[in-house]
Amino acid sequence: MEFEYEIQGGDFSRAGFASSHLKKILKQINIDPKLIKKIVIALYEAEVNIVAHAYKGKIKVTIEPDRIDMDVSDKGPGIEDIDRAMEDGYSTASEEVREMGFGAGMGLSNIRNNSDELEINSTVNQGTELKIVKRLTK
Repeated sequence: MEFEYEIQGGDFSRAGFASSHLKKILKQINIDPKLIKKIVIALYEAEVNIVAHAYKGKIKVTIEPDRIDMDVSDKGPGIEDIDRAMEDGYSTASEEVREMGFGAGMGLSNIRNNSDELEINSTVNQGTELKIVKRLTK
């Protein structure tokens, strides 16, 4: 199964739509609730990163019998220092975004902690791509 979501930067009213939709699908196909929680946290963090930092983005989710691939790409400022961005608490979110309760600097580390594979490619002033994999089997 494949699903695609278009994400609009700055639209916090729809932040979480893709991850909520995926959660509903995973419940319907009887995925272990512990795995669903990890998958949804990873995707939600990626989705909010698009809303908070990019102009627009796209999420493609592919569900295979043994894994879920989440390909996330955005058009935006990109990440200058990926290693630093992976540190807990590091954030480049604007004050406005922080006042809404987002941008605490846990997004990328939460994605890493709730996935089995995470690949990040980013080009400053162009955008960022994440390849997130969560295996459904041990």
